[in-house]
Parts: sequence; C-alpha cells; structure tokens
Amino acid sequence: MELDFERCYRAVDSRDQRFDGWFYTGVTSTGIYCRPSCPAMTPKRQNVRFFPSAAAAQGAGLRACRRCRPDAAPGSPQWDVRADVVGRAVRLIADGVVDRDGVPGLATRLGYTERHLHRMLRAELGAGPLALARAQRAQTARTLIETTGLGMAEIAFAAGFGSVRQFNDTVREVYGTAPSELRTARGGRPAPGGAGTITLRLAYRPPLHAAALLDFLAVRALPGVEEVRDGTYRRGLRLPHGAAEVALTPADGHVSATLRLADMRDLAPAVARCRRLLDLDADPQAIDETLAADPALAPTVAAEPGIRLPRAVDGFEAALRAVVGQQISVRSARTTLTRLLQSTSTPQAPVDHEGDGDVDLHDCRQLHDRRDGLRGFPSAEVVAGLADSAFGMPAGRRETVRALARAVAAGEIDLDPGGDREEVVRRLTAVPGIGAWTAGYVAMRALGDPDVLLPTDLAVRRGAAALGLPTDPKTLETHAERWRPWRSYAVIRLWRAA
Repeated sequence: MELDFERCYRAVDSRDQRFDGWFYTGVTSTGIYCRPSCPAMTPKRQNVRFFPSAAAAQGAGLRACRRCRPDAAPGSPQWDVRADVVGRAVRLIADGVVDRDGVPGLATRLGYTERHLHRMLRAELGAGPLALARAQRAQTARTLIETTGLGMAEIAFAAGFGSVRQFNDTVREVYGTAPSELRTARGGRPAPGGAGTITLRLAYRPPLHAAALLDFLAVRALPGVEEVRDGTYRRGLRLPHGAAEVALTPADGHVSATLRLADMRDLAPAVARCRRLLDLDADPQAIDETLAADPALAPTVAAEPGIRLPRAVDGFEAALRAVVGQQISVRSARTTLTRLLQSTSTPQAPVDHEGDGDVDLHDCRQLHDRRDGLRGFPSAEVVAGLADSAFGMPAGRRETVRALARAVAAGEIDLDPGGDREEVVRRLTAVPGIGAWTAGYVAMRALGDPDVLLPTDLAVRRGAAALGLPTDPKTLETHAERWRPWRSYAVIRLWRAA
C-alpha cells in the first residue's frame, strides 16, 4: 500500500486522530514508531518513515512508543470495507487463525498458496502473515501483563507464543523493555473481577453514536444470551477454546470491555469480535460525508453523527436470526428464537471420556457456563440436531434453518469474517427458503459488508417514506447509488427513521 508522504506528514503535524490505525509513523532518530496523533513533538521530515502496519514498523527494527501506544489504536477501516483476499486475511489473522492453525491453515481457508499469500500481504502491509500475527501476539501479551496477575510463562502461552524465550525476546524488541518492567510500570495489580477477568479499553474513531448501537442490540436481545442494562451491553460468547462473557460500556473516546474468559488464549479473538460487533474500526466521518451529500439524509446525519453498523460475534447466529426473521416483526423473531434457545439450554451431564472415573474438565466448565450467567449462541451442529418440537415455526422455515445449519456445520458456507462475500451470498441463495433479502442481511451483519441495500425491506421502505425518499424498491435502489460504498449505513439510518 503506497502512503503519500505529504498527506501523512500533515496528519502527524496536526495530530489528527482520524488517521490512527491507517498508518504508523516511524522515527528513525529515536527508533520508535507512533500513531499519527501522538502528542510528542513532531519529528523532522528527514527522520520520518511511514508504514502501513505496526508489523511493518516492527520489521524495520522500531519499537512501539510508550506514550501513544500505537498498537492499541483502532484498526484500519479499509480491512472492514475490502472484500478481497488481503482484507479477508487481515480479518482472519485478527480472529487468531494463524495462532490456532498456522499460516498453512490461513492459506487453506483463503484458497491460496502460502507463498502467494505472503507476497500479497507484503505488498499491501509491508509484512507477511507471521509478522502480522506476531504483532498481535505482542499486543495480547502486553494486555495480559498489565491487566492480570498471571505468571509470565502462562501469559506467553496464552498470547500464542511457542516458548517463554520467544515471548521475552518479542516483548523486549517491540516495547523496548522486559515483560516484568511493563507490569511494574502499570502498578503490577490486576483489574478487579476475579480469575480470568480482563478489563481493557477499545479505541474508536469519533464520533460514535452509542445510543443507536445499544438501541439496536436491546430490541433484538435474546434472554440468556445477551442483555442491555444501564448503558452496558452484555453477552455470552463461544470462542475457539471455550466459553466467555463480555460487558461493553461506551465511554468518551473508548468502549470499556470487561471479559471473563475460560481460556486466556481466547483474548485476541474475543477483542476482535467485540470490535467487529460494535463496528469500532469504521471511519464515521468518511461515511457521514458521503451520506450527507444526499439532501434527504443530511438532516439525520447532522442530528445523529457516527451511526455504526452493528455486526455479529457469530456468523451462524446472524444467519439464523435472518432466516427466522423473514417476513415477521423483530419482536416475533425474538420470541421464536427465545423458544429455540430454551430447547438447547438444558445442560448435558459431564462425560467420562477416558473411562477412568474422572469427567472431562472442559465438559464441567461448559456445564458451569450454561448454568451461571450468559451463554453463547448454540453452534450450527447443535441446531442441526434439534427435534422438530424445538423450532416453534412452520415446517418450511424449520427445514430452511436445518439446511442452513447443516451447510455451516459441514463447512459448505463460511460465515467467518474471512468468508468470500460474493461466494457466501451465492451459496446462501442456493439453500431452499433463503432469498435475496436474507442473503443481503447476512452479508451486512455477519460478513460486515458496508455496501448492502435492502430495498424490499418493509422498515427500509417506511424509513424512506419518512425521509421523503422513493419507496418503490427499484426506484429506491437507483436513488441509493449515490450512497455507495456505504449503503449498509444508510439502511441503519432508514431503520431508525422508521
């Protein structure tokens, strides 16, 4: 990715927060790299290099600035917008795929050879998949060092490092100090909340219309899985290594996230999914400028700047919600989904897998998580195996849900953040009972496609009428061409107008 020096330098000189995460400033005279908004003195031009990623800056031998903490900046919004292989790879790396499956696993998921994938990422980000994953591991390690009382060896493996030595060397290289010194600098005391609990700040680019996000999530909240209370959104999560629970509270300049994890290795994927859910890596000013150019939308943009696109922590959950919500109200869909969840809420007894009289610890943990607090949405495998009586919906809709669950469980439909959007839509519409509206809704919320219009949606048409826009689907679709590439955000505004 080419970075225009003059434009980047002006952003650094003005300490423009909008560019945090877009690029990183390397200062060769001090050997550090910063975010553009770093409050330190603006470096001289001859001492500055710009990098498209933190991993690229680290690869050039620079360490992270201790003042502006560039590795904690919002991610670049282009990786949410882009549907190409590089964008999909970045989203999968953020979700921890390289840590779990290695570069071969990432390449297989994307359908490319390791060598070609490395070449593409180097060209765009200045670093290959291993370097990008290493930068993420360093950030995860720093979070665990500063917010938990875990021992350094535990942190090393929880963050995804292969050895304690690798962990020590990486932390020293990236942060210019030993892990123990990082903990001392932050006071050495873990945040309150008990074992497995981490509290951290999720940065975003202002403005953020937090009330709109919470309103959207509250209306659709499913009992036992999620809730909105006192300005905080709480929900259960299913993560690669176990269950978790998160509480997200919007604040000035950040979202406070309190995570209760069964396995610390799930910290990076949990953070990535929370950021994705609240659309925290978006560039709201660019979106609002495009939508405000339409006189019909301009008043809503002025009244409510920073409207985000609520996404999903679980692609299958978003798809199932879409199928259940076809041609019925949000309230009716919520009632149907609640009944379905009740049929999966009875915990199974822990199993003695080894036949030695001891039950599996993971089963015990899952049993505890299902009885106390909020739990994650059931997996595709669980839903596919439910009895007819569990669904509480017409037979045709029930079979569509089953077909969807079976396809996701078999890997035929990839609803992860790295899924190919066009391919997913094609495969979804091939499932009997899934049409264009459902596939578009899934692309918007599960895959984060920022440019989806739902012109036949009843609430969209009502919102269009309220704003003086065309209500005929074809005419509205023609009018909406001016909203590209942010039509999904326009849909959220039309829903609010309705």
